[in-house]
Amino acid sequence: MTGGNSYEYLDTAEAAERRRLAAVRRYVLVDQPVEDAYDRIAFLAGTIFDTPIATVSLVEQDRVWLAACQGLTGVRQVGREPGLCASVIAQDDTYVVTDAAVDPRTLEHPLVRGELGLRFYAAAPIRTHDGYRLGTVNVIDSRPRTATPRQLKALQHLASMVSDELELRLSVIRNAANAKQ
Repeated sequence: MTGGNSYEYLDTAEAAERRRLAAVRRYVLVDQPVEDAYDRIAFLAGTIFDTPIATVSLVEQDRVWLAACQGLTGVRQVGREPGLCASVIAQDDTYVVTDAAVDPRTLEHPLVRGELGLRFYAAAPIRTHDGYRLGTVNVIDSRPRTATPRQLKALQHLASMVSDELELRLSVIRNAANAKQ
């Protein structure tokens, strides 16, 4: 690294993660009941890809909160590590695993090796209007598959719709707080 040391980088990365977590928390969605808007988006994602599982997730400090989940009963959170959703929020583009059983990024992942038998995973990051990547809209299948460019674009649009819903939610929260003053 030129112009600095690894401690400066760690401080910067940690500060960026603290700001991202503050952005996740400002929407007051983690640990809340499923809301119809997010449930509909997960349903549409699963329908577009014809997958048995689709979620809207928010990546917290030590867990992934499922704001909506189609196809998994009773699951509202999973551990962050080793996390597919956490990998998605580290980048701007959609993240696609066509066959997790042979993809080096996922070979040892518990969802691949475990009971779920994940083989296909596609996710688009949910980006706030001020640039934070909070979580994902993702689809999961137990069989390998290839996503079309149109499906991936639809997934990006669904992630943008989640971001818009979050901004509406934040507006309501702020208006309620102002009304109390």
